[in-house]
Amino acid sequence: MDVVSLLPAYNPTTVFRHRMGKKLQKIVQDIDVLVAEMNAFGFSHKQQAPPLKPSRQTDPVMIESEKDIVKRSRKNEEEKIVKMLFDHANNDDLLVLPIVGLGGLGKTTIAQLVYSNPKIESHFQFQKWYCVSEDFDVGNIARNICNSTEKDIEKVLQNLQKELSGKRCLIVLDDVWNLGVDKWDKLKACLKHAGTGSAILTTTRDAKVATIMSAEFHTLGSLGDVFLKEILERRAFSFQKPDMLSWRTIEGEWIAVLNKNSICNAESGILPILKLSYDNLTLHMKQCFAFCAVFPKDYEIDVENLIQLWMANDYLPLEEEFPLETTGRRTFEELAWRSFFEDAKQTKLEDKNLTHFSSIKTCKIHDLMHDIALSVLGEECATITERLDQKKLLPKHSRHMFSSYRETGTCLIDILKKQAPALQTLLCPSPGARNWTPHMPKCSSLRALKLSDSSAFQIRPRDLQHLRYLDLSENLWIKQLPEEISILYNLQTLNVWGCWKLCRLPRGMKYMASLRCLYTEGCESLKFMPPDLGQLSSLHTLTYFVASASSGCSTIGELRNLDLGGKLVLSCLENVTEAQAKAATLGKEKLRSLSLKWSSECHEEPVPDCHKKLLGALKPHDGLEMLRIVGYKSTCLPTWMKDLSSLQKHLTELYLVGFTLCEEFPEFSHLEALRILRLGELDKLQSLCSDEASLTFLKLKELKLHDLKSMERWVAAEGREGEVAFPQLENLIIRGCPNLSTLPVDTPNIKVVELKEDKAQLSLLIVGCRYLSFMSDLSLLVRDKEAALVLDDEKVESPLLKLRFYGCDFFFPSSPSQTALGIWRWFGNLVSLDINNCDALTYWPEDAFRSLVSLKHLYFYNCKNLVGKSTQVKGESAPTRTYVLPRLNILSVGDCGRLAELFALPPSITEMRIWNCESLQFMWEVEAESKGVHVERLDTSMSQGNRASTSVPKQSAAPTTHPLPCLEFLSIGGCDSLVTLPDLPPALRSLNIWRCQKLCSVSGQLDALERLSIGNCNALQSLDSLGHLPSLIGLDLQRCKRLISVPGALGGYSALRELTIRYCPAIDMKPLYQRHRRRIDSLEERDLSHAHSSDPREEWIQRPPGTEQGRQQQALADVDAEAEDLLVAFAMW
Repeated sequence: MDVVSLLPAYNPTTVFRHRMGKKLQKIVQDIDVLVAEMNAFGFSHKQQAPPLKPSRQTDPVMIESEKDIVKRSRKNEEEKIVKMLFDHANNDDLLVLPIVGLGGLGKTTIAQLVYSNPKIESHFQFQKWYCVSEDFDVGNIARNICNSTEKDIEKVLQNLQKELSGKRCLIVLDDVWNLGVDKWDKLKACLKHAGTGSAILTTTRDAKVATIMSAEFHTLGSLGDVFLKEILERRAFSFQKPDMLSWRTIEGEWIAVLNKNSICNAESGILPILKLSYDNLTLHMKQCFAFCAVFPKDYEIDVENLIQLWMANDYLPLEEEFPLETTGRRTFEELAWRSFFEDAKQTKLEDKNLTHFSSIKTCKIHDLMHDIALSVLGEECATITERLDQKKLLPKHSRHMFSSYRETGTCLIDILKKQAPALQTLLCPSPGARNWTPHMPKCSSLRALKLSDSSAFQIRPRDLQHLRYLDLSENLWIKQLPEEISILYNLQTLNVWGCWKLCRLPRGMKYMASLRCLYTEGCESLKFMPPDLGQLSSLHTLTYFVASASSGCSTIGELRNLDLGGKLVLSCLENVTEAQAKAATLGKEKLRSLSLKWSSECHEEPVPDCHKKLLGALKPHDGLEMLRIVGYKSTCLPTWMKDLSSLQKHLTELYLVGFTLCEEFPEFSHLEALRILRLGELDKLQSLCSDEASLTFLKLKELKLHDLKSMERWVAAEGREGEVAFPQLENLIIRGCPNLSTLPVDTPNIKVVELKEDKAQLSLLIVGCRYLSFMSDLSLLVRDKEAALVLDDEKVESPLLKLRFYGCDFFFPSSPSQTALGIWRWFGNLVSLDINNCDALTYWPEDAFRSLVSLKHLYFYNCKNLVGKSTQVKGESAPTRTYVLPRLNILSVGDCGRLAELFALPPSITEMRIWNCESLQFMWEVEAESKGVHVERLDTSMSQGNRASTSVPKQSAAPTTHPLPCLEFLSIGGCDSLVTLPDLPPALRSLNIWRCQKLCSVSGQLDALERLSIGNCNALQSLDSLGHLPSLIGLDLQRCKRLISVPGALGGYSALRELTIRYCPAIDMKPLYQRHRRRIDSLEERDLSHAHSSDPREEWIQRPPGTEQGRQQQALADVDAEAEDLLVAFAMW
């Protein structure tokens, strides 16, 4: 039995507290003496007025030189607001329209545009502009509007009413900061005396202020890139009004501006404007926001984790009536209201570890606001996102450190040795070296620690006495945590989510009295929970609880004393008794997501109806939002589950899987709030709706049906199929429902459809013109080889952007002499095409390709009969053939063993991956070099929300040196017939070549190449024809037994950071060491230890497999092969 020493013989913390207690007692006594002397002299404390903060003063006049670009860039917003004002012309109620946005985004500018619009000036009888700034003084506002000097507030308000009475008025209140409800109501009561059609236009950075003034407000978006570029050019090259950009006249100065990490400084004038928002925060909000400077720019921040980090650093004030998490959530929301955070996203309930909050959110910080946080925190934070420059030292006294650079390892140890005494936060979210934690120095002040990929948690918990936040999530190596972790008495958050090898938690966890959040979901190897978890009275988040029949562990009865909220998964319920289930009392009002699972080994009930009784005892509260039940084996349901009437108002997500014996099901359409419904392996389910049920799913957005072998129709009664309605349905997934032969008719908002079936029934229906006219994403998996596609005569312009199919031979003609089916003409907007296991495909479907004028991404996998181009494309002679797919950016072809050649590749391609095409002999046609085309660089981004552009790149006679001038990424593997790769594209930045056994020649002038990785190419002898490789950052050569030289060794290697050479016994390393010894020694990542060794797998082949030496060698080779396979897979993907 593991024993935790709770009272060590010598505790330095106790000694420290005793000494500090004595010192503090002496200080308090000295202060008491000073206070007594002050009172004896009759001194009194006088409260000093806070220093006045600088305030902005604005007016409705716009600078003439900027009016043109402003009007064009904000034309849509201006027209929208003007229309709202005119639409309100005959309304007696006062219209209040706040404009909300980040400081400096252009709120005042929009207000100026609207205010000075000629139509507005002629429409309103009275207009007034007032810049409110921080002090929302009702008297001052009223005096300004009616031009009064009256000091009495009541008389001023009366004058205001008289001034506005009967007039159609437009009043602009610009730059509103603070606003009390009483003050606003008082002012609004006077403004209501204005005439019909009157309006108030306000601007504010704080959305909370806007909600006080009006239920609806206009959120100002960012300017488009085109306008930003125009503004930059005007400012940079204007000498009539010089500014910080137009003074830059030397190239070096512009490069310095480009490389600047922050433009938010006193010189630019941006800092004072934005810092007004920061200065207006309370002290704890300032601390919370400034802490965010530790994250890199554009980093997606998990809000829940952020709040826990605030808690760990004591930034949140204690409030008796609210837990710290609630205070943290209110703090975040207040900062978000004030535009300090942006891009806040909500996620589905089943996707994240939830606590008692409304939803998990992620957010980002605008770059300029990040600069503000950085200007406040200064050298207290250090962020490492790239290779550490030895000349650029990090701050010596950083308290918060973040490292997302993969290969931080050794350098981080050196940094921590200097920073350790002061370091409070260390966040390493990216996988890196797995063996550096044993060398980590003692960080006694550390409060928050995140380690992503440590091979084991080997830091002594005794050195982390102040630790409050420990995140080891998604670690693929840890099998158990040290028992000593139980003495982390201050730990509030322990996150081991996704540690799938973790088999046990410390048995002494009951002593961790401060623990509030325990994230254990995804720890599938856990067999039991530590004993006496019910003693953790502060614990309110426990995401995964595995029940066990073993003694000495917690049963679910331990949950009764825990005030759990958010998400809870109860697993292995076959080990739970009805009495334990009742004792768990799962009717906890803070629970929002509940999953109940019987293990897959449980095929039937050991006792009749025991599952029904257990599920009946686990009834949740009525406010539950997500319910998942897996592996239920009773034939009927408990009462609460049968009708779900108690959950119908709040339940938004329902998942029922593995009800193989159940014969009755709830009425799904009665769940009024249901948005996501997933049903799987319900062997007795015959229809989605009964005869008595409502046939309309009002709010359902996602429906997934899989392995429902008895389901035949959507509604039990025949002839009513057309009545089933899904007015909001966007995603429909149907897999393995062989008896279902119809699709719902009323789905006007369908966007994504995925079908998997052996017999082509639903698939042939879905490609009918009615469905294709709605969808943007379609996935089909059909094994049927005999199905034939019959098309309507009507020509359809489908909005489809993504098409994936597996099998689906009916998409292509049955013989090469036939033309492509007409359906391809419908796909002019298609951006991504993924073709898998299509046996009907023997030649590249170039006829079909001609219709795909918008295609950017093309993938072919496991098309075993595909051989290449046909001898002649129908209707054209080979010499006059033009490029197809003119906008193609990415091409991936894999596991096409008979493929001998690619189609005529368009010059727009930027990425290409080819693997396991054993018959492929060449990549591109050499004769194409003489054709010379000029290619416009294309945007490789794709959005489902936008229709694809059908414009074609401009071509001219301007010659280039390569048929693929835009290709930057090339990965080739498992192409055993490939002998040579001549004239590689000069734009290549990354080149990966693996397992091309006959490849003996690779050539090209690759001055832009940054990454070169070559392995298992045993015929390759030299890479000297690649040039000096001046831009090379990473070089990886492995298992090339005839390779004799290192590529680029005669060059400068000025950018090289990573070098790996393994199992290349013929390689000559002398030129490399002679010219670059110092450079090699300074590399951050270097592995040359097996450079001249023979491949251990070849040695194993030569040894008898039955010997001990052979078995050991085989084990080493298997590990090595597994590692290489992972590298190859990573490179190919």
